[in-house]
Amino acid sequence: MRVIKNGYLYQVTFMANVFPVNCYLVEEEDGLTLIDAALPFGSKGILKAADSIGKPITKIVLTHAHEDHVGALDLLKDTLPDVPVYISVRDNRLMNNDRTLDQDEDQTPIKGGVPKKLKTKATILLKEGDQIGFLTAIASPGHTPGSMSFFDKRTKALIAGDAFQTRGGIAVAGDVKPLFPFPAFGTWSKMTALKSAKKLAELEPSLLAVGHGEMIENPASAMKQAIDNLEKKVRIGA
Repeated sequence: MRVIKNGYLYQVTFMANVFPVNCYLVEEEDGLTLIDAALPFGSKGILKAADSIGKPITKIVLTHAHEDHVGALDLLKDTLPDVPVYISVRDNRLMNNDRTLDQDEDQTPIKGGVPKKLKTKATILLKEGDQIGFLTAIASPGHTPGSMSFFDKRTKALIAGDAFQTRGGIAVAGDVKPLFPFPAFGTWSKMTALKSAKKLAELEPSLLAVGHGEMIENPASAMKQAIDNLEKKVRIGA
């Protein structure tokens, strides 16, 4: 496990050199908000990271319901039974292994590791613009139909889940990077992801933090390049 601090944000990474899976601790006045829950073996590491910061985890917020983002959730809830769990209204269905699509959604199958045996249920369902402490919920569907990103208004840090990746080179969800193709393989709708990426870029974040790969400071040009790359591929039908 590796922990890197940037402002109020702590990136907690498992398997950093092989298959990096990130979750984040966001420092609030009253405690820590955990964003995502990594893989099942990560529960002890997440709790250890929180202990080293010296504040309790008071909220668990999920960017989406794939197994590498909810893996340690049940074990964490065994230790933190009273801590509320937040997820988008839409991905709450996926969290409960419901892969059905709405009529207005891209009619392609939902991909990636959808949890089948998750015991934990969401406490609070999020929609666009909801506030969780200093974080604003930003709907950013594409990787999954209900993916969400979170924007810290104090620092303009953006925690984007798998809307972008930086491992193997920065990319929008759905754009295959040969050195790390897995987020693309798990993406439901790359056209929807492209729209969300443009929306996130308009926030002009000071920091981009993602589910797989390193954080990027002043990411505007990198985000634009990733968007341009996927747009070109879409244009030629790649």
